[in-house]
Amino acid sequence: VQLVESGGGSVQAGGSLTLSCAASGYTLSSGSMGWFRQAPGKEREGVAAIDSNGMPEYADSVKGRFTISTDYVKNSLNLQMNTLKAEDTAMYYCAAGRFRLGWWLMLHPSEYNYWGQGTQVTVSS
Repeated sequence: VQLVESGGGSVQAGGSLTLSCAASGYTLSSGSMGWFRQAPGKEREGVAAIDSNGMPEYADSVKGRFTISTDYVKNSLNLQMNTLKAEDTAMYYCAAGRFRLGWWLMLHPSEYNYWGQGTQVTVSS
C-alpha cells in the first residue's frame, strides 16, 4: 500500500487549500481513511476521517471549515480546507485502515495501518 499526499503549501489566514492523497494497492472502500496532522512538539491528532460508507467525522476544531471526500475514479482521498487559521499549521498525513472503524475510533491515529509521508501546511496570520 502506498499513500502519497499533495496540495500542501503556504497560505495566509482566511485562505484555502485542498489536500489530496493518492492511494495505490488500496481500495478506498476497504476501510476507513483519514487526515491527521502534527505540529512541532505536539502529538499527532485526527482532523477528519471517512468510513467506507462515506460517513465523515471531524475534529471540533475544523468542523464547518474542512470537508473530507473520496474520489473513487482517482482512488484518492481529499481534504478541502477553508478559512484556514494559524493554528492549522502542521504536517498533514493521510492514513488508511484495513477495516471500517466505528465513528468513535475514526480520529484515533493508532487505529490506522497505512500512512503517507505527509505534506506541510503553513498558515500565516
